[in-house]
Amino acid sequence: MKNIYFLSDFHLGVPNYENSRERERYLCDFLNEIKDQADEIFLAGDIFDMWYEYKTVVPKGYVRLLGTLASLSDSGVKITAFTGNHDMWMFGYLKQELNIEVHREPIERTWNGVDFLIGHGDGLGPGDYGYKFIKKIFANKVCQWLFGWIHPDWGLRLANALSRRSRIATGTTDATWLGDDKEHLYIYCQEYLQQHPINYFIFGHRHLPLTKAINPQSTYINLGDWVKYFTYAVFDGAACELKTYQPKQ
Repeated sequence: MKNIYFLSDFHLGVPNYENSRERERYLCDFLNEIKDQADEIFLAGDIFDMWYEYKTVVPKGYVRLLGTLASLSDSGVKITAFTGNHDMWMFGYLKQELNIEVHREPIERTWNGVDFLIGHGDGLGPGDYGYKFIKKIFANKVCQWLFGWIHPDWGLRLANALSRRSRIATGTTDATWLGDDKEHLYIYCQEYLQQHPINYFIFGHRHLPLTKAINPQSTYINLGDWVKYFTYAVFDGAACELKTYQPKQ
């Protein structure tokens, strides 16, 4: 089999146009470099720092990444995306235009007898009740419909302002492991294993690239991000490994 690739948290759109375009170029370079080795690619959420699809309008920009993904999809590479907490308002655009399947919850996949659970990771595990409440509001069909009546220029400006404020509010806490008893995703993996045998848990959201054994058969991998770390995971049919891409300047 060819390789399976996992990457997440590009947050395209922040902190400014120039920086976002540079990261987008790195992503396109990476995707073009792996196209001949890739069987599937998983984009595990927060591709964009903000995304909302109006009925006939999608956010301006990102044409190089979208074009690269379209080319990969047309060539036969299967691409799966997950909504993140910054781009949960994806609807049918990626499926219709790029043939990319979009999931809102973690999914299980098996290759060569190796079991995976893949997702973005937001709202999983104990605690974080404030965010879980807000997520329910944002996921509400009526709320989405009402937001869609705001003119795109105003709606996207408002959503971008809120998104950037939330990123600023996180500070540098993502850079530190908080402890096994405080990491929501790690606790979630432990609880999930009580009912389901999984070899690799693949999540984004946390922004901290790490590989941590849960038990001799199960490993939690966080994909880090493409804001600071440029990390990704690759499964070669036997083992899954976290790696770092070295962008060409």
